[in-house]
Amino acid sequence: MTMKTSRIVITSSYSSVAVIVVAMLCLSSMPSVKSQLTSNFYATTCPSLFQIVRREVKSAIKNEMRMAASLVRLHFHDCFVNGCDASILLDGGDGEKFAFPNINSVRGYDVVDTIKKALEDKCSGVVSCADILALAARESVLLSGGPSWKVRFGRRDGIISNQTKANLALPSPFENVTAIISKFSDVGLNVTDVVALSGAHTIGLAKCATFSTRLVNFSGSGAPDQTMHTDMVTDLQSVCPQNGDGNKTVALDRNSTDLFDNHYFKNLLEKKGLLFSDQVLYSSDSAAATTKSIVESYSNDSQLFFLNFATSMFKMGNISPLTGSNGEIRKNCRVVN
Repeated sequence: MTMKTSRIVITSSYSSVAVIVVAMLCLSSMPSVKSQLTSNFYATTCPSLFQIVRREVKSAIKNEMRMAASLVRLHFHDCFVNGCDASILLDGGDGEKFAFPNINSVRGYDVVDTIKKALEDKCSGVVSCADILALAARESVLLSGGPSWKVRFGRRDGIISNQTKANLALPSPFENVTAIISKFSDVGLNVTDVVALSGAHTIGLAKCATFSTRLVNFSGSGAPDQTMHTDMVTDLQSVCPQNGDGNKTVALDRNSTDLFDNHYFKNLLEKKGLLFSDQVLYSSDSAAATTKSIVESYSNDSQLFFLNFATSMFKMGNISPLTGSNGEIRKNCRVVN
């Protein structure tokens, strides 16, 4: 598949000005990290880390544009369960990979395998799978036109994958604002983080099964969800008919599918959020006192969104990392050593 020129913008004027400015702003406002993570952790042990990860992520996105969003989501789903320890990558029927929010949904495992192999060939036994996830997510956003942020390293890989916790801890596309905020709070993230990180839905796709209940008989009312624009309902009903293929996918942001921008928030103001968990950030009663004003701010100020998104990704990437002698550095991201 040929890459659209709007998709990889790292060499464009946008990258050289907007992204770098936002990155500098982010670095000046980053919260302190109470761990042993550092920005130069691999400076001597694997100096080619950045080059290798960017090369492989760029290749993966060229092959499939959707992969940028998938790699960001993979990092997100890992950090919300046991912290950022790559436990989601472990194979095994009782692991996180097979929890309800992840099975047949989370993607990008093969890309991580490719990155890991390239790093093992260059600096064997050095770079953790957890650090790969953090850096791959950053590169995915940057290569999609979004902001950069400084990734700190030194995470080690967990040896336990908790499917039960994944089923309970991961936010659902069917949940209300209160439930979502609560799950973010459980891992040390606040309301601003909720809205900023939800903005990752400016890229990527969603399965019909994740929003089809909004199109017919919503909440037993016998009618579509009234917080979805009527034209959008009609359009989606033809794409995702009742009793149709729930695995069929639709762009989360149907106006700028492949570009990381603030259009996701503009959609919410127009009742065009695809997932229930998206639209409730603006349209629900709970949103009025929590998330609505932030959505409005991001819809009007893309630089503010970029700044807060980068800060929130930095915070999320530092949820309960294993460091020092805890955990291990996996040779194969899918199995413990």
